[in-house]
Amino acid sequence: MKQDIPDYLVGPHPDDPRLTRRLTGLDHEGREQEISVIMERPLTIFLNGQEIVTAMTIGDFPDYLAVGYLLNQNMLRPDDVLTGIEYDEDLELVVVRTERETNYEEKLQKKIRTSGCAQGTVFGDLMEKFEDIELPEDAVLRTSWIYALSRQINNTPSLYLEAGAIHGCVLCREDKPLIYMEDVGRHNAIDKIAGYMFLNSIDPADKIFYTTGRLTSEMVIKTVQMGIPILISRSGFTAWGVDLAREAGMTLIGRAKGKRFIALSGEERLVYDADLSSVSEEPARSARKSSVAGDAD
Repeated sequence: MKQDIPDYLVGPHPDDPRLTRRLTGLDHEGREQEISVIMERPLTIFLNGQEIVTAMTIGDFPDYLAVGYLLNQNMLRPDDVLTGIEYDEDLELVVVRTERETNYEEKLQKKIRTSGCAQGTVFGDLMEKFEDIELPEDAVLRTSWIYALSRQINNTPSLYLEAGAIHGCVLCREDKPLIYMEDVGRHNAIDKIAGYMFLNSIDPADKIFYTTGRLTSEMVIKTVQMGIPILISRSGFTAWGVDLAREAGMTLIGRAKGKRFIALSGEERLVYDADLSSVSEEPARSARKSSVAGDAD
């Protein structure tokens, strides 16, 4: 319903003609059908004069993606001063410039292919700062917020509803979604939010991160590095993701659909305040057509 669609600081843009293309094919009965398909394009990220990586992305927020990627790879520091972000659409590249001189030649030699569906690549040492991060212990997660967030996010017009084949990540505070990013890989979506938070000096301590894909080690590591104490998904877990969340003291909620969810880490933050009789189960069709696209990932 319209009243359930929040006023995002940044939200999906399903009507942006750059992000989808209309194509015609034949369906299972041999009938001609026109559908929307997601566009993906390469984006090469530079840090100062050094080429870091080429990512496949929908290309809607190259500045946020570049800054967030570099932060989550520990190539940008939280106290770094940026002197410029230059994007060239024709050359499909973005250059992030800092006051500090940088050289990550050795780090670039150590590549790890991630579990994301878009075959993302991260660089070692992935865990170099993980053990030093302390998440706020006083963070709280009310179960009523989980249901309110799911309802609002699922009712938001999105690229997933328009074309599928995409993931979403949402930064929230209490029961209010704030920033909703989509991309072909969930790692891109989370990096775009990290970049937005850095560039807009957003405090992570009282935030909730809602993702559409599996709760993997990479998703947990990046959310911890961002300083966010609570991570929620309507999809499932990997064992290492759970182990890392427990090590970091993160609250990890998965399989959040309808009335159901399961917490495998940080259960002490949960406050069971929701009246379950007022929470609707998610119809099968809605589960398939919701704007959170991570179930099959």
